[in-house]
Amino acid sequence: MTTFLGLGKVVAALFWGVLLANLFDPFAQPFSLLLHVLGGLILLIHGAELLLFKSRLNGCPRPWQERAQVMFFGIFHVMGLPQLQPQAALEVPQELEHA
Repeated sequence: MTTFLGLGKVVAALFWGVLLANLFDPFAQPFSLLLHVLGGLILLIHGAELLLFKSRLNGCPRPWQERAQVMFFGIFHVMGLPQLQPQAALEVPQELEHA
């Protein structure tokens, strides 16, 4: 699984590199526009992932660094994060403490 996540991160980095190269020296017209549209869609998807996995990212020691990596790598970074332990199962309700 870690090989798959690592390969996905490499492909994502290559995509952002190609998109950045397209910004400085645009490719042929149909490809340039397509890359801009795909880049915008990927940014929207990664923004949605930030909202969906907000609590999981807040539980990390460096949440802003994790958010930046999610914006760059997307789900390939989210899948590598540790799972959160449910807090409700670990806490004792106050009614039972005073009973």
